[in-house]
Amino acid sequence: MNGLKLAANYLRIGIMNEFQYRANLYIQILQTFIALGTGLIGLSLVFDQVDQLGGWGKADLLAVMGVFTIMGGVIRAAIQPNMERLMDEIREGTLDYALTKPADSQLLVSVREFRLWTLVDIVVGVIVLLVALSQLNWRVDAWSVLGFLSSLVMGALMTYCFWLIITSTAFWFIRVNEIANLFEGLYAAGRWPVTIYPNWLRYGLTFLVPVAFAVTVPASALTGRLTLQTWLGALALTATLFVVARMIWRTGLKNYSGASA
Repeated sequence: MNGLKLAANYLRIGIMNEFQYRANLYIQILQTFIALGTGLIGLSLVFDQVDQLGGWGKADLLAVMGVFTIMGGVIRAAIQPNMERLMDEIREGTLDYALTKPADSQLLVSVREFRLWTLVDIVVGVIVLLVALSQLNWRVDAWSVLGFLSSLVMGALMTYCFWLIITSTAFWFIRVNEIANLFEGLYAAGRWPVTIYPNWLRYGLTFLVPVAFAVTVPASALTGRLTLQTWLGALALTATLFVVARMIWRTGLKNYSGASA
């Protein structure tokens, strides 16, 4: 309960800070629509040449694009800002201010930053997803809805854990920003279903960088492709990544020497 209250307080402060820079809203809207337009043009060019791509039709891939945009909004709103701030504080030795607070340190460093205006991505992603479902003549199905929502949450958790693992390496290595930038480049591959890629890249985007579970699996739930085996695999990987991220974080703290050391 204290953790939820703490997160709610930081969310309120983050929203208040964002309202000081309302011009950022218009910049974010422009960036979102440029990205959406680029994606739609690419999709149109592909389907001018083929009817299906790896067994996915145009409406199916539009659903993938919607999930990709939603998850991207979640990452840029809550995960990436906190991890980037954490990297800077570890490097500069100013993490002490967070560690001395009477709260779980991992929770604290994970909820301090919130970028309100990037929620535009989530709104646009939902609209794209609804359009895709309309084109698919999608009917409400309990398994599809529950599979989608649970897969989306697990995808967000896996992405958070992956970011935390990368960020925690800053306790031992100085230059980890390049690794974070690499994730952004790999995440861009999630605009397309991972099943269309060669096996080596598909496995990498599934087990090394959880792009498949963050984007393809939730989209699969809505397009009738999600199996119970895949869902259980996502659940197992989420739990594993969380445990690993927690262990690396706690080990990293033991190696931390801050401004008060």
